[in-house]
Amino acid sequence: LTGVLDDCLCDIESIDDFNTFKIFPKIQKLQERDYFRYYKVNLKRPCPFWADDGHCSIKDCHVEPCPESKIPVGIKAGSSNKYSKAANNSKELEDCEQANKLGAVNSTLSNQSKEAFIDWARYDDSQDHFCELDDERSPDAQYVDLLLNPERYTGYKGPSAWRVWNSIYEENCFKPRSVYRPLNPLAPSRGGLGSVCPFSWTGLCLEKRVFYKLISGLHASINLHLCANYLLEETWGKPRWGPNVKEFTRRFDPAETKGEGPRRLKNLYFLYLIELRALSKVAPYFERAVVDLYTGNGHEDAESKALLLDIFRDTKSFHMHFDEKSMFAGDKKGAKSLKEEFRLHFKNISRIMDCVGCDKCRLWGKLQTQGLGTALKILFSEKEIQSLPENSPSKGFQLTRQEIVALVNAFGR
Repeated sequence: LTGVLDDCLCDIESIDDFNTFKIFPKIQKLQERDYFRYYKVNLKRPCPFWADDGHCSIKDCHVEPCPESKIPVGIKAGSSNKYSKAANNSKELEDCEQANKLGAVNSTLSNQSKEAFIDWARYDDSQDHFCELDDERSPDAQYVDLLLNPERYTGYKGPSAWRVWNSIYEENCFKPRSVYRPLNPLAPSRGGLGSVCPFSWTGLCLEKRVFYKLISGLHASINLHLCANYLLEETWGKPRWGPNVKEFTRRFDPAETKGEGPRRLKNLYFLYLIELRALSKVAPYFERAVVDLYTGNGHEDAESKALLLDIFRDTKSFHMHFDEKSMFAGDKKGAKSLKEEFRLHFKNISRIMDCVGCDKCRLWGKLQTQGLGTALKILFSEKEIQSLPENSPSKGFQLTRQEIVALVNAFGR
């Protein structure tokens, strides 16, 4: 890929250089720190749109239970669970890691981590949040260690997986008049693969183009991670993961996708720019002394915040940001209506993630959707961020830990 991206004054080569040499090494380090590696998620919420949950039939797609002593029942603020030291011995840890392979979500947490979460939750509860997330207080919500659950191919595919993407694109996305999606067995036939209409943005305003590109970029990101970390073979119960070039070609090569593949990849760059812009905009929120990345370990918390502020400095140094001021800038009534439509579409897409049948896929789908939702929230809260009080929590703009963790890890993807 080369050249300038549509709808922004930025070229791909500049983004590659900036990311490779400045952002990526630092964001990788940040994702490994305790504050950012644990994400609380409810993987048991029922699909709100269709009865058949399409759960993956592969045994490793769903969560394999760990030994009882390892499972967080649902870590709630103020709970006084006591854990024995014996429960954390290495033999049980090995058994647990063995049970949680492929698509299974590894819910192993050390006792130290479990006890720390109780403190973290108390600290969070003392802050006044901008919004309350349903998942966090559900007894079904559990902390997941993202480093033990990498995003990769699990064997989840076919009509069930496509039903999710079909619902996103066909029912909840502003779409160009014709977009060729050859891998979708559910897409209505247009007279065979050879007679696809040319790509056209006719009738789509900037805001709707942006929405479509963000969803397409998210889809491209997920597909890239599946191709890059693919189950190549499993011999004697030992899986070997690595890049699957054939699968990558099938999804992105111009010849295989009627020219659509490179556009999908460009949309990934566009998504990167949007989330980069959000990080640069939210910097003042974190620069205040009143905001800590609290885990209870003062030294580590200070180091985590210093690294995050360093990343913010880099994001501000990038000279070709996407300009969100051009969005929703028409007549006030029309702009407000469009913005609400935008918000509701996105909210619906986040709910569709509860229809994903593979738990590991659902985990990363929910996390990246919430990360993008947090980025959009930031971009449309500029005035509130600029008027934040220096030494007290803000009533006008607040981020929960879930939103912060989702934003950083989604951008890291």
